[in-house]
Amino acid sequence: MEIQDITFILEILGTIAFAASGAMVGIKRKMDIFGVCVLGVVTAVGGGMTRDIILGVTPPTVFLQPSYALVAMITSCVVFLILYLKKELLEGNFKVVYDHIMLVMDSIGLGIFTVVGVNAGILQGYAEETFFLVFLGTITGVGGGLLRDMMAGVPPYIFVRHIYACASIVGAITCVYMYRYFGAVEAMVVSSAVIILIRYLAAHYHWNLPRLNF
Repeated sequence: MEIQDITFILEILGTIAFAASGAMVGIKRKMDIFGVCVLGVVTAVGGGMTRDIILGVTPPTVFLQPSYALVAMITSCVVFLILYLKKELLEGNFKVVYDHIMLVMDSIGLGIFTVVGVNAGILQGYAEETFFLVFLGTITGVGGGLLRDMMAGVPPYIFVRHIYACASIVGAITCVYMYRYFGAVEAMVVSSAVIILIRYLAAHYHWNLPRLNF
C-alpha cells in the first residue's frame, strides 16, 4: 500500500473522529443541527486548513478535495440524529458513555492529524526542519479543537484540560525521528498510537500539568 493511500485512510478516520467530537460539543451547547454540523466540520478540517496556509498551500486542500468536509458533515448529522432520537444517551448513567466516546474520538483525531501534519511538512520539502515539522504536526492536531472551543464559547481545551497539546508535541517529535530512521509508514502508525495512548491515559487517570488555583 502506498504512503498516499495510508495517509488518505488516516485522514478519513481522523475526520470522522474529530467531526464526531465537534458535533458532540455542539449538542452539549444546545446548538441546532446547522450549528452542530458547522462545529463538526470546523473541528475536522480547521487544523489542516491552518497548516496549509502556513505551508503556502492555497487554496487549502479541503476546498479542492471536498470529500473531507462531506465526511465531516455526514458524521455530524449522524451524531445529531442519534442523540436527537435517543436523548436519554445524554442523561444519567449514559453520560459516562458519552464522555468516554468523546475522549476516544478526540484522542484518535489528535493522534492521526498530528502525524498527518508532520507528513505534510515532509512532503513539502521540510524533512530536515525538526522544529517546523513539530509545529505543523501540533497545529494540525490541536487547531480544529481550538477553533471548535472558540466557536462554542468555552475555554480552549488545550489550555485547561489534561495533557492534550503536550501529547501532540511528543507524538510529533516521535514521528519526525522515526521517519528519519525507520520510514514514513512506521513513523505515522507508531506516532499516532503514542499520541492516542498518552491522551487517553492522561484523561483517564486525570494527569494534569501544574496550575495555580485561586
